[in-house]
Order: sequence, then C-alpha cells, then structure tokens
Amino acid sequence: MQFYYGSQMPLRVLDEAEFWKEQESEHTVVMRELVQNLESEYVDALKRWEDVLNTTHQHVKRFVESVIRSNNQISPALYNQVLELVTFCLQESVAFTQFCRQVKSESDAVQANPTAKVVIDHIIDESEYFIGIAQTILYEQQK
Repeated sequence: MQFYYGSQMPLRVLDEAEFWKEQESEHTVVMRELVQNLESEYVDALKRWEDVLNTTHQHVKRFVESVIRSNNQISPALYNQVLELVTFCLQESVAFTQFCRQVKSESDAVQANPTAKVVIDHIIDESEYFIGIAQTILYEQQK
C-alpha cells in the first residue's frame, strides 16, 4: 500500500478497513467449518465475533459513502471520525488475533488438527497485516 494519497487518504484507509473487516468475519466461518469438532464455547464465540465484525464492516461502509459524497471536501470533524474508526478497527483486530491465538493454544480440537493450526496462523497473519497498515496511517497522521 502506498502511504501518500493526499485528499484520498481517508477513503484509502477506509477501503482497507472495509476489506479486512469483511475478511475477518469470513475467517470466523472458516475456523468453524475447518474444525468440525470445535468446542461449543469457541463455536459460540466465533459466531459472536462474526456478528461484531459484520457490524464494524457495515459501519465502515457507511463512512466510505460519507467520504465519497463529500466530493473531496472532507470536514475536519469527518476526518477525525475516520481516524477514530480506524483506531477502533485496529483495536478490534488486535482483540480478534488474541482470540485466534487463544483458540489455537487452548482448543483440543485445534491441537489435534495440524491443518487448522496452519490456517489459524494464516488468519492471524492477515489481521496483523491490517494492524500494521492501520498503525502506520494513524502514526503518520499524528506527525
């Protein structure tokens, strides 16, 4: 990702957040489907995560529409709200990766499924990629 977008920066970072929130939501399904005998506590938690991530995804989409409709005349208030939303998305992704690590280390069903461990590591890596993008953008804005 390029980090210089001028007035397009808010839209670009929202595009990233929209994509990765959708990915994380889909990853909850992948984990449930991949580990057929996954303990019910983790299945239930993954379903809750799916709902939460879908809600965030929808919220990001609404902000994308607001930025598009602003015709590159983004108010300081909207710009700050975008940065707050990106901060929230980053924190949510950190919590999601922590949960994925917990499932990987504590679930007997995952421990018995080498493929599931590899897939969960990949899911974590993808969320970490978004976290890195979001951190870079947020830190650049603080300069």
